[in-house]
Amino acid sequence: MCSVNLERELKRHFGFATFKMGQKNIVQDIMDGNDVFGILPTGTGKSLCYQLPAKLLEGLTVVVTPLVSLMMDQVKQLQAMHYKSCAAINSFVSWKEKQEIYRNLHQLDLVYVSPELLQQQEAKYYFSQVKIALFVIDEAHCISQWGHEFRTDYLKLGEVASQLGNPQILALSATAAPEAVEEIIQVLNKPQMKRHIYPMDRENIGLVIEKTVSDQEKLEKLTHWLEKDFGSSLIYFSSRNTCEEISRKLVAHFPNRRIAFYHGGMDQTDRILVQQQFMNGQLDFICCTSAFGMGINKSDIRLVLHYHFPSDIESFIQEIGRAGRDGKESISVLLYSEQDIHLQSQLLQNELPDVRAVENIVRIVSQLHATKQLDIGLGPEFYNLFQLTETQWRFLYYQFEKHGMIKDNRIIFDQIQFKKATEKIIDHIEIRLRHKEAKLGEMLSWLHESSCLRMSLYKHFQPTYTIPETNCCVNCGLDLTKIDKRNTQEGALFENWEEQLQQLLFGV
Repeated sequence: MCSVNLERELKRHFGFATFKMGQKNIVQDIMDGNDVFGILPTGTGKSLCYQLPAKLLEGLTVVVTPLVSLMMDQVKQLQAMHYKSCAAINSFVSWKEKQEIYRNLHQLDLVYVSPELLQQQEAKYYFSQVKIALFVIDEAHCISQWGHEFRTDYLKLGEVASQLGNPQILALSATAAPEAVEEIIQVLNKPQMKRHIYPMDRENIGLVIEKTVSDQEKLEKLTHWLEKDFGSSLIYFSSRNTCEEISRKLVAHFPNRRIAFYHGGMDQTDRILVQQQFMNGQLDFICCTSAFGMGINKSDIRLVLHYHFPSDIESFIQEIGRAGRDGKESISVLLYSEQDIHLQSQLLQNELPDVRAVENIVRIVSQLHATKQLDIGLGPEFYNLFQLTETQWRFLYYQFEKHGMIKDNRIIFDQIQFKKATEKIIDHIEIRLRHKEAKLGEMLSWLHESSCLRMSLYKHFQPTYTIPETNCCVNCGLDLTKIDKRNTQEGALFENWEEQLQQLLFGV
């Protein structure tokens, strides 16, 4: 058992007198040498669960995180707290700066990386030269939600950890259904992980669903909610084009409000600029896709509004969890239209290659091998050749690797193996499609719930839920007067003055 006085170390390094819910139990298990899976609701300080051990353990803590903007924000916050021995390696780091970080890994306590970076030979070499004390997967739900199609390198993290000397593993998330927890543990190959799973419901977020019959009615309801002037607001879309279009209409409707849009198709520099403006209180509303918000540490978001519903309940819980992280009353509003079902079905279908096209793609790969074109990669020249989207090609490429058809970006051809692998890949596509359709079905069922929305929302994740004292949901009654209006940046600063003073006074 660890003999370190964790409260004293918490005070010394972060200036806090006590731990929040779940933090101490997770940190204690890490310090005792265990692999740990932690689920804590948004706003309860998951990051501290590895930031404190990084200071106490002998060796480097490597944190795998999904977004460049997220890791930059984390490093910025830590350095503002005098936690200087941390760094991030990403596309915004110059070659010279990256080499400097690599050379000084042994002097760092903590470094943030993406799962893709850990596939680079250079990164593997440098990380293998230092002792890694803790390997952290932040936002671990990305393994099950993104790993199969969008970012397949998440499925390789267990293998990466083994290559890096099999360090302790900490997986953290705010949302994961029981079956997702099991899948994540299987991918990480850590069946004996200690589990600390806390209720993820946030009783300070009131839930509203409003049905609409047309785009015009949906826009009218959207502006109606924004006119209530709750303060900082996120508006989620499933379509990039609609996100931009509605953003322009809101700018015209609210000339005195500061509004921007954010989605994955934007230049990375523009995305980071928009995020920083929102974090600094320079924007009132952001029209965004699911690319925005993960790990956003902004405490005074009062309204999260979904213009389109997401394709699964997990994503919805993650997105509404960005509201009210300061514990104050906040609201989630979902504008539902029957025609949105077609949009989600189409997006779902587009994430996976058509099974009818797989055999033809395998035939083209075989022809490439026959013509001595052995090198193959993930670039646009390949997914354009196969007439696939980038996401579809990433999915297939990972499957080709998994079944031994590609190794180290080289085609490995065996006619019998190719035939068997093709059959397995087609079967897997059909399984994934059924899985996604089932998740969409759960979301649609919730949208038509006539009883308590809160109870129905969390029933797949936990046996009980907290009944709010004031706002529960539109089916149980809401009192919007309980929600603070226009919680300004100045107000948020005053609210947290003790915490900010602690950050200034206590060096790390």
